[in-house]
Amino acid sequence: MTTTTTNKLSVKEKVAYGLGDTGCNFVWQTVMLFLAYFYTDIYGLSPAHMGTMFLLVRFIDAVTDPIMGSIVDRTRSKHGRYRPYLLWIAVPFGVACMLAFFTPDFGATGKLIYAYTSYIFLTLMYTAINVPYCAMANALTNDSSERTSLQSYRFALSTAGGLIVAMVALPLVDIIGQGNTQKGYLGAMAVMGLGAIALFFFSFANTKERYVPTEERQSALQDLKRLMKNSQWRILFIVNVVLLTGVVFKGASTMYYVKVVMGRADLATIFMVSGMLANIVGAMLSSPLFGKYNKPTMYRILTVLSGILAALLYLVDPANVPAVFTLVVLLGVVQMSTTPILWSMMSDVVDYEKTRSNRSLSGMVFSTNLFAIKLGIALGGAGVGWILAWAGYEGGAAVQTPKAINAINLLFTVIPGVFFALLAIFMLFYKLDNHKLAQIKSDLAELELPHDPLSAEPVQPQKDREALV
Repeated sequence: MTTTTTNKLSVKEKVAYGLGDTGCNFVWQTVMLFLAYFYTDIYGLSPAHMGTMFLLVRFIDAVTDPIMGSIVDRTRSKHGRYRPYLLWIAVPFGVACMLAFFTPDFGATGKLIYAYTSYIFLTLMYTAINVPYCAMANALTNDSSERTSLQSYRFALSTAGGLIVAMVALPLVDIIGQGNTQKGYLGAMAVMGLGAIALFFFSFANTKERYVPTEERQSALQDLKRLMKNSQWRILFIVNVVLLTGVVFKGASTMYYVKVVMGRADLATIFMVSGMLANIVGAMLSSPLFGKYNKPTMYRILTVLSGILAALLYLVDPANVPAVFTLVVLLGVVQMSTTPILWSMMSDVVDYEKTRSNRSLSGMVFSTNLFAIKLGIALGGAGVGWILAWAGYEGGAAVQTPKAINAINLLFTVIPGVFFALLAIFMLFYKLDNHKLAQIKSDLAELELPHDPLSAEPVQPQKDREALV
């Protein structure tokens, strides 16, 4: 395939790309906000079983995510390398969402087996569509600043998908279920799945891959070993695990916090909507406010601020609804403004790897970081389940013990705040700042030129390129 380079993207294409993640977030936010609560209070799993399942399924991801990244990096089709998966996997992904929220009429063992099976299927389909979707950003443009802008559009629209979930999911459960919450959740998730399918089709039809390097094929194991030697990739891998652990502690405990700690189940929808609106604002402000500054520096500042805001929420009286909402909104703006920066840095790591080894491992970089994200989700989900079990939380009970109430409060505030603040420490070791990125862009331009050993300097060896950071 001939490589072409295009720096600027149209607003239409950025929107089309972002709408793909809107569809993905129809499922992602549903899982983040409702699956833990669904399993314990609707489906009937114990918190300990739920937490253990979330963690054990990640062992499957440890294998499937790198395999999917390798498959994507080796895909050749008339539609490109990454886009075809939006077409091929959209329908199975939508179906998987619905099946995960189906409550079969089985005994306790049968329901546990079904929960594992349907959740594994959902995670496999998520991997199959999200790995190529994320990696596709590098094929749309090779400009680092433009990628940050693209990711801002993506996460603003992605959060809009989460906003739709927060606004309509519970009302749909009531409308469809007519008092039968199990039926209501199944119907509501069927609607979300259909919406996701339509948006993935739209994203496929309105994006174009322009920057796809042509390389010799090598084994997936060689590529994975090569990537693991990349110090900057290792840092972002750890950051994603820590980040998502904190995010899930907060997200999975949201319903519990509103219902149990605040005692205001009637505010659940508006509470989540407020957070989502704040996230949209944060994603939209990220590129114009922080795009011209060094990404690692801004990321460190914003994550520390996120940690402080989250921890402060523990000190607020849950009955003081305006104060709770104010802090939740501020945290949503600040935290989401970090997300486009982080995903743009993942694209920068792809470019850095190209200068290290002359291998474009976009699929592998994003698949392994997707595994890191899911590992963080598993650790957070397992932690929520285990802490609730330790605190004596009883699913569906009208009254909870003070120990359980305090545990939920900590899960929503202090615990995620600590994880957010820890990110700044890890990011001290990330060195791909604006100066390094300019050098990498220059190196990539050299690599694309035909190499003449008689008239040009030899290509810098891998070990020296690693030393640059």
